[in-house]
Amino acid sequence: MRAIVAREFGPLDRLEYCEVPDPKAVGRGIVVEQEAIGINYPDGLLVQGLYQMKPPLPFVPGMEVVGRVVSASPDAKRFKPGDRVAAISMLGGYAEKVLIDERQAMPLPDSMPASHATALLTGYGTAHYALKQRAVLAEGETLCVLGASGLTGFAAVQIGKAMGARVIAVASTPEKRKSATKAGADEAIGYDNLSEELKARTGGKGVDVAFDTVGGEAFSALARRMAWNGRLLVIGFASGDIPKLPVNLTLVKNYSVVGVFWGEFIRREPEAYAANVRELFDWYAAGKIEPLIGGEHPLSSAGDALKQILSRGASGKHVLIAQGGQTNE
Repeated sequence: MRAIVAREFGPLDRLEYCEVPDPKAVGRGIVVEQEAIGINYPDGLLVQGLYQMKPPLPFVPGMEVVGRVVSASPDAKRFKPGDRVAAISMLGGYAEKVLIDERQAMPLPDSMPASHATALLTGYGTAHYALKQRAVLAEGETLCVLGASGLTGFAAVQIGKAMGARVIAVASTPEKRKSATKAGADEAIGYDNLSEELKARTGGKGVDVAFDTVGGEAFSALARRMAWNGRLLVIGFASGDIPKLPVNLTLVKNYSVVGVFWGEFIRREPEAYAANVRELFDWYAAGKIEPLIGGEHPLSSAGDALKQILSRGASGKHVLIAQGGQTNE
């Protein structure tokens, strides 16, 4: 089979598209032939050695597995060849086939497009965990979402509405703001004069929950516009600038700055993670959430696709398609 291999930490141009041995089903493993492979911002950081974890070299990046089981070990009892599944693998996803432990997998209905399933796993999974477990977002609260046209921000807009919040989306261009409005945002604004815009749109009260994937100056604006007992969620730093917090603001406004590390959540709290996924799938079936698919790319062009995402030039969910693969759409 063919896969994308990182032989060193460095520029995305150095990723190799090459032949690797087919995985074998061992332990409680199942081998899944991929329909669509999710591309995520952390994948690009991982390849460059900029992520929180650094796997042993060489490695195949990619964390989202969506496809059909082609083989199962004798000890695997939950799935059989032909079953359609979705799973988080942490590594190994950028390949035509991938071996996963069956305990990481969940059944996937034939009616759900593979590209949508990839989005629900990580992008929507991160936003859901952030708003449900970390912020404990309540109905009627005001939620501000930075990077609202990207996958995780777009998800936060839809999930915020599903949870009953008033959502103010922030995006850099009119086209991206239009996308956020289509996702359900009550209002969509740009980054210019963000602090004053938030003050005006909340009547001086500030936002109850802020969802920040951007960092930099935008974080500083949020830090000054949090409501009493607010929760400022730190998701990531797409701007490339890790901000500093004037902690006196948290004191005088009595708000919390809350870190969101979804990868550790799914490792430490697998039962809560599984319950979250079930809720997301239920919302999807009910039409409350629906991912925006921003693009499909051949597996061989993974490096170029990652560049587009890391440059904040992509909207919605982008996926890789292996040769002969399809997204069931």
